[in-house]
Amino acid sequence: MQQKIIYLNNNDGTGILAFGEGPSCCLSGPDALDKLQKFISEHTEKYIFGYLTYDLKNGIYDLESENQDGLNFPDLHFWVPAHVVKLFKEHVDFVQGTKDEETYDFVSSFLEEETDQNFHHYPFQFTPRIDKDTYLRKVETLKGHIQRGDIYEINFCQEFYAEKVSLDFELDTYFKLNKLTRAPFSAYLHLGDHIAFCGSPERFLKKEGSRLLSQPIKGTAPRGRNEEEDNALKESLRSDEKERSENIMIVDLVRNDLSKVAEMDSVEVDELCGIYSFETVHQMISTVSCTVNEKTTFTEMIKATFPMGSMTGAPKLRAMQLIEEHESFQRGLYSGSIGYIDPKGDFDFNVVIRSLLYNHSTGYLSCAVGSAITIKSVPEKEYDECMVKVQRILQGMNE
Repeated sequence: MQQKIIYLNNNDGTGILAFGEGPSCCLSGPDALDKLQKFISEHTEKYIFGYLTYDLKNGIYDLESENQDGLNFPDLHFWVPAHVVKLFKEHVDFVQGTKDEETYDFVSSFLEEETDQNFHHYPFQFTPRIDKDTYLRKVETLKGHIQRGDIYEINFCQEFYAEKVSLDFELDTYFKLNKLTRAPFSAYLHLGDHIAFCGSPERFLKKEGSRLLSQPIKGTAPRGRNEEEDNALKESLRSDEKERSENIMIVDLVRNDLSKVAEMDSVEVDELCGIYSFETVHQMISTVSCTVNEKTTFTEMIKATFPMGSMTGAPKLRAMQLIEEHESFQRGLYSGSIGYIDPKGDFDFNVVIRSLLYNHSTGYLSCAVGSAITIKSVPEKEYDECMVKVQRILQGMNE
């Protein structure tokens, strides 16, 4: 499939599929968001789909990125799809574009890839960008910055990569990954040579009417081998002081971010440290919301809140500076966001984690993973948490 496609899959029988050529906006550089807002303004009352990479931070915060970038995704890419289809169980609703035999057949064949379940094996040979000893030393160094008061928390990530990979069955790759993760903010993105297979459990930012909300994840525990062990792990996560402190620090950061665009006294914490279970892990999730003025633009809300605090740390600027200094790869779309804006100006965007990212032209395949480092972090345990998150993907694709 060579045409542009974005599929946002809630994994509850609902989702939204966008495909077909239309006006597009593919940009990099410090003024990319300002140009994106102009593009959005030129296509009001239309569905617009796209992604934001982590590296948009450079324009928002006057930063630079010089780490290894194997994927080379533009900073952002949005487009007005010819066709947008909302999916609910067996119901297919064309909300943009025409429903005819050709487009309906496309949707049917797309969804048949999921029900087929006869997935290929993917013997990807991933290489860690840094070895375990280097990771452990860097975590100790970052804890030193926390001890000195430079930061309170930092999301430190590492990359696993494969080169010269030929993916001939891209939809099969996505649906196999999705079977492993079954996450509520799953996404398949195919925009030219840039492809994402995303199994994210995390929402970045959603606007519905005048309400704007964010749902940061901080706190992870593995699933158990049986119900008793699973419940014990869940309760252990719920009561873990370190995990709760990580989450609460990011909630405070998100409250501060939202306050930049919120109506006076409207920022609320709707849920603090809720425990949610997914296919491979338990997660601690909070919900923070506010009221925004109808004149506030999409990019004003993005500039106030991006990158999401769960993927930076606090304070955000200093954490991002240290991320650039100590990480060994350029994040690109990892810890960025995929989503859509609807004709009313409402929108919904995820956090790109638990994902495989692919550049078709170069054959470069990337799977990055991270965890939150605090003063209470034990480097070995942080490494183990990363492995819990990533191994199900790296190993499961080969099964």
